[in-house]
Amino acid sequence: MASNIKENYIKALFYLHQKSEDISLSELGEELNVSKPTANEMIKKLQQEGIVISKKYKPIKITEKGKQNAAEIIRKHRLSEMFLLQVMKFGWEEVHEIAEDLEHIKTDKFFDRMDELMGFPKTDPHGSPIPDKNGNFNKPNYKRLSQIPVNTSVVVKALRDSSTDFLLFLNNKSIKLGTTITINEIESFDGSLTVSYLEHSKIVLSTSICDRILVAQV
Repeated sequence: MASNIKENYIKALFYLHQKSEDISLSELGEELNVSKPTANEMIKKLQQEGIVISKKYKPIKITEKGKQNAAEIIRKHRLSEMFLLQVMKFGWEEVHEIAEDLEHIKTDKFFDRMDELMGFPKTDPHGSPIPDKNGNFNKPNYKRLSQIPVNTSVVVKALRDSSTDFLLFLNNKSIKLGTTITINEIESFDGSLTVSYLEHSKIVLSTSICDRILVAQV
C-alpha cells in the first residue's frame, strides 16, 4: 500500500508539472486531497530518492528521474484503460477506477503482453497519449471545441476531463472519440455552441462542455 501511495504522488506531481514547472505543496495536497504536512512528509521521502527537488520556501520541482517514473506509471494506467475497453468491453466511463488498481502491478511483462495483444495502441479510451516503454509520448496539438469557428466541421480526438459524470453526459449525447461535429452557431452572450453530428441536429452545448472536448479539423 505504501508503494501505491508513493506512485500516486509521483503521478500527481507529473500532472501538476504539465501545468507549471513550479509545484506548490498546497497544489499537491489539493490534487491528492491530503493535508500539507502529510504531503510534505512524502516529498521529503521522494527527495531522498531523487524524484523531486525541494527546498524550504521554494516550489517543488520534479526531476528527470521523477518524470521517467511517472511516465511508466501513466503507461500502465492508460494501457489498462484501453485493455478494459477494447478487450473486456467495459464502458469508457468505467475504466479509470479499475485502472487505478492495475497500474500498481510491478510485472512489466504483464503490460508488455497487454500492449502487444492490442496492437500497440497510441492513445487511451479518452484520447490521451500512451507513453512507450522508455516514457516517451507525443502530445498532439488539438484545439478545444469552444475555439472552433462557425460553419466548421471537426472530429473529436480527446478529452480534457475523463470524470465519470462527464463521460456519462457524453454517452447521453451520443458523443465519442471519432464523432464528427459541425458548428452551426455560436452564442455571443455566453459562447455556447449549437452543433450538429450524426443524426443529431442543432444541439446546444455549453462553453464548459466545449472546453472539455478536444478536436481536430476534418
